[in-house]
Amino acid sequence: MTPDPRIERVETFAHVYPTRGRFKFFEGPGGRPLGRQSVLVKVTADNGAVGWGQSVPSPRWSAETLESVQSTIDQYLAPELIGCQVFDAAAIQAALSRFSPPSFSTGAPIAKAGIDLALFDLTGRLLGQSAAQRWGRTGRDHMTLSWTLNPRRLEEVEALVAEGLSRGYRHFNVKVTPDAAFDLELCRLVKRLVPDGFLWADANGGYDEATALTVAPQLADLGVAVLEQPLPANRMSAYRRLKQQGALPILMDEGIVSAVELEEFIRLGLLDGVAMKPARCGGLTEARRQIELLRDAGLWVLGSGLCDPDLSLAASLLLYGAYDLDRPAALNGPQFLETTLLRVPFEVHAGQIEVPRGPGLGVEINDRRMGTDES
Repeated sequence: MTPDPRIERVETFAHVYPTRGRFKFFEGPGGRPLGRQSVLVKVTADNGAVGWGQSVPSPRWSAETLESVQSTIDQYLAPELIGCQVFDAAAIQAALSRFSPPSFSTGAPIAKAGIDLALFDLTGRLLGQSAAQRWGRTGRDHMTLSWTLNPRRLEEVEALVAEGLSRGYRHFNVKVTPDAAFDLELCRLVKRLVPDGFLWADANGGYDEATALTVAPQLADLGVAVLEQPLPANRMSAYRRLKQQGALPILMDEGIVSAVELEEFIRLGLLDGVAMKPARCGGLTEARRQIELLRDAGLWVLGSGLCDPDLSLAASLLLYGAYDLDRPAALNGPQFLETTLLRVPFEVHAGQIEVPRGPGLGVEINDRRMGTDES
């Protein structure tokens, strides 16, 4: 390995994956389909080594869009990274912090996640090590997945559950809010259809405090195991009251971007755990810090995602596999995405997916599939 390789070039490639089925976060203005928007990031070192990463913006879920991610990387972050040693984590972090700096939390975390993943891939290939080897962990080689339900009408539920079961899934996560009565009937129906499955309700911040306090015990009575992001991220005193109620484990998602606020929220007693998403928090480096904080505090860690495709999915699988997460992971890219850019696509068998084993992110991009014929 060339001593001290440095970053020579950072390139981005916008790519939109066609989708199947309905997922509410892929609907644009007027209900038009957006597809699964993504920005691939290619980092090349001065010795010719290459690493690939991926950012996965979702303008109905976060403040970042495909356009903002690409311009943030191309115009501000990439120029700061040129010349940095690829293994100098402190210098890279300082470079990334000079633009899109923190306000309440990490600035432009979805954009920065693509860079973090590309550098992890690059350095892992230079070292010839898998993620588990780099982290000194054994973990698991397959992850059990959860099937996502976000029906418009209760009449749709039975067919959607049947589709999941037919594809080998045995566990389900449901999108709830804003209609609490609908949500309770939805969970009642799913639990009747799949009585032994792990049932996970995700509100995406859609309840107010009074509704959440009323609904949580009723969801628990129906057999729901956890309630994710029941309130908007900035309703901190309400989170404390909901956790103190103790009806269900209360997980945060959108409210956690960096370990700084996570540590503070744990100290304040606002949550029982986190639905983890490396894509949301700036990548694998930050996500690992958060998992270790949660483990030290004896709190829940559930594997989740942003309907991750390809490289982003690989990163999540590496993290959740290495840390031996034993509950079903809500990684629904294979459920909703029609195509892949990988040379060897991920496949789901009996509701499980294999954790990549190779160096870096453990997967290979097929450049021809995204219109860049460079390898």
